[in-house]
Amino acid sequence: MSKQPSKANEGAVCFRTSIGGQALLEGILMRGPQKQAIVCRTPDGLVEKVDELHLVKDKYPILGWPLIRGVVTFLDSMVKGMQALTYSADLLPIEEQGEPDKLDQWIEAHFSEEKAKDIIIGVAVVLGIALSIGLFVLLPTLLGKLSLKLIPSMGSLSLSLVEGVIRIVVFLLYLWGVSRMSDVARMFSYHGAEHKTIFCYEKGLPLTVDNVREQSRFHPRCGTSFLFVVVIISILVFSVVSSFLTNWSNFWIRFGLHLLLLPVIVALSYELNRWVGRHEDLTIARILSAPGKWLQRLTTNEPDDSMIECAIRSLELVIPEVEGSDAW
Repeated sequence: MSKQPSKANEGAVCFRTSIGGQALLEGILMRGPQKQAIVCRTPDGLVEKVDELHLVKDKYPILGWPLIRGVVTFLDSMVKGMQALTYSADLLPIEEQGEPDKLDQWIEAHFSEEKAKDIIIGVAVVLGIALSIGLFVLLPTLLGKLSLKLIPSMGSLSLSLVEGVIRIVVFLLYLWGVSRMSDVARMFSYHGAEHKTIFCYEKGLPLTVDNVREQSRFHPRCGTSFLFVVVIISILVFSVVSSFLTNWSNFWIRFGLHLLLLPVIVALSYELNRWVGRHEDLTIARILSAPGKWLQRLTTNEPDDSMIECAIRSLELVIPEVEGSDAW
């Protein structure tokens, strides 16, 4: 059984790194300031893939401005994350990969191998966004409309709060549900290994399995925390905006406004998460990051040593040559 992190190893970090990661199928993606690395465990050992990062904001500086960079970073992370997941899936033993669905088969039959992969990844990203909108925008708005029929006296603010509570419940149920799936639970262990390794690096400790194992798996700059902030910001923003609507009870107006406000909500959430990550020593920042850390009890599990080895290697591959140039 993996040991829980001791109090002695929960101390302050030496610095905060901008390096972040993502759990994959039997592997981990780490993304540094100049490079990203994928390290996956296969029956033949560790497989490594390192790519230079070419950020769109380097070509178009305006996309790196506050309140714009959040949406750009979110979309870029989704695309690169899906590409990494597809790569890790292709490394699984044939018997574990499963048959491609009919849409994938049609795409592969009509396009070159490289083009087909790009199209499949694009479709997956679009479907992922559509699923998120369906679960966290359409469903809460629909249930809010039904609740308005049950309680006709509700005002705009009350309806927005009801929709917000529904959105939080759906979000928690979704995380709980996927965490019960065996393949996802294993991927969440790699997620835990990613967090522990970054903590070890931030504390200036040698990147060894023993040192990493002792770290906490709950990291304040996690994607889970970002998603929770998105949910909370959406409640606050929509509650304010909907109060100015004359036809605030119309389902389609509310649903459409939610969609229009999504980029604003993502942008604000990114900036808030960025501020919290830079000011973890402040009490208000710790309070704001606490719910996200709690949710990581669902999205991270304690890793085994082989998972930690993957995380260590992927982090080592993206640490910049100039010390400190990856500071958050």
